[in-house]
Amino acid sequence: MTMRRNLEALAVLVLIAAVSACGGSEAAPSPAKTEVAILAGGCFWCTESAFDGLPGVVTAVSGYTGGAQPNPTYEEVSAGRTGHFESIEVRFDPTKVSYAQILNVFWRQIDPTDAEGQFADRGSQYRAAIFVLNDEQRRIAEASKASLEAKHWFDKPVATAILPAGPFYRAEDYHQDYHDKNPASYKAYKWGSGRGPYLERVWKDKPAIEVAEKKPYVKPKDDELRRRLTPLQYDVTQRGGTERAFDNTDWDNHEPGIYVDIVSSEPLFSSIDKFDSGTGWPSFTRPLVRDNVVETKSAASALFGTEVHSRLAGSHLGHVFGDGPAPTGLRYCINSASLRFVPVGQLEARGLGEYKTLFGK
Repeated sequence: MTMRRNLEALAVLVLIAAVSACGGSEAAPSPAKTEVAILAGGCFWCTESAFDGLPGVVTAVSGYTGGAQPNPTYEEVSAGRTGHFESIEVRFDPTKVSYAQILNVFWRQIDPTDAEGQFADRGSQYRAAIFVLNDEQRRIAEASKASLEAKHWFDKPVATAILPAGPFYRAEDYHQDYHDKNPASYKAYKWGSGRGPYLERVWKDKPAIEVAEKKPYVKPKDDELRRRLTPLQYDVTQRGGTERAFDNTDWDNHEPGIYVDIVSSEPLFSSIDKFDSGTGWPSFTRPLVRDNVVETKSAASALFGTEVHSRLAGSHLGHVFGDGPAPTGLRYCINSASLRFVPVGQLEARGLGEYKTLFGK
């Protein structure tokens, strides 16, 4: 924060003089149909710069969103008094660049695991978030985040929030196109804040984050479940039952592949994170897709573990304990009766091809 204010003080007179001369990305003509993405990634100078000039992007504007106060000023937002995030509004031509591709660029500008700010900028106003404007954007954002989580590139969970979009307030003119108007001070800030070195170290050689087509993950009606599931599978997933240790299908399965919910086919766990816990049940250090596994604490959690369910179908899966191995120290102890195993060779045919990259060639 101090570094940024010093840079602003040095540059403000130059910016005032340059505002009328520097149109930046907003001077570009608009195509007949555009869409909008609203993104927060800490310092808006840095996130805006990543989209200015990107093929298909019409404008990238710095501003504020997420709070309740109308027409906030930079001083108010930067002090953390408004609830707003520093953010950008990206207007793009969907015939040239997709929303999923916009998000792919966005991830590469941030530390997705930081829930308290970004790099040198700390506080709620500098948190990372994706603000979705409709159900389709939410689906794509959730799929993009799930795909990123499934890569297991980070030791910590992806903390970037996905939030409903509200009013977006354009920031003061001297903040717009800051990277073009003040390249030297912008570069000094980006690298001095730690953002530049982090992006170079973490994101340089990472492949694109794929977003799979929408899949019909649904929970069938109860009468269909009773027909499809064995009595044990129904008892475990619908009634919270537990199968017998060492007498189930997957406790000693060592084949590469992923495990999905037997009820809805939601991806849940991967063989990459599976280990022999000696308990007689399939055990994993973490979920394949964090958001697909919901934890429910109770008074008995300390003794019997925290109960875990699948997100969409609500299937009882098992429990999570804090006595697992590195890197998480967790043990997800799961009933085989809640799972269906999909071998690597069948992922494409089952519509799960995006997970093949986890297993190399």
